[in-house]
Amino acid sequence: MTSRTTPLRHAVRAPVGVVLLILAVSLAGCVPADPAAAPTPSFSNEAEAFAAAEATYREYVKALNAVDLSDPETFEGVYAWTTGELNASDRRGLSEYHAEGVVKSGASEVLVTAPIRDDVSAGVAIAVCLDVSDVELVNSAGESLVDPDRGDVQTLEATFSRSSTSPTGLLLTGIGPREGKPECRR
Repeated sequence: MTSRTTPLRHAVRAPVGVVLLILAVSLAGCVPADPAAAPTPSFSNEAEAFAAAEATYREYVKALNAVDLSDPETFEGVYAWTTGELNASDRRGLSEYHAEGVVKSGASEVLVTAPIRDDVSAGVAIAVCLDVSDVELVNSAGESLVDPDRGDVQTLEATFSRSSTSPTGLLLTGIGPREGKPECRR
């Protein structure tokens, strides 16, 4: 999967220069004293890996729903569940929204998750149906940033990598659009 956007990114009409529509969080200071000593988590079977992926994604959405764009301390929960480029883009996006005085209201809800793959080299991926119908983003002029053509339910793929610093053993590495089953609708 090449896209690395967050669920809200698909919900917003943004200028070309504005990156992702945010919401992901990474806990500061959650690094073992000796990273070389911490083993990479492994799962006994695919079911365990997919359960960990679903739990990780649900915690990410929970953290996004808790974000108050006027309070950067609330962003930390999102960053705790991401790594790499997704973490960096969420940090940029949330910081930009904060600086621009954007206000978020409502919450997204995970409707469906389904396994896509668990491959040691390719990582874990799940299909997600995310209801964003209640999420609104308004700029400082009071104008909605939500694309009027946004669907109520986003059809997404979430990818993960194993992590010894995550309580679930996984961190999100990417979120992007997906085609195929399961179909997402309300």
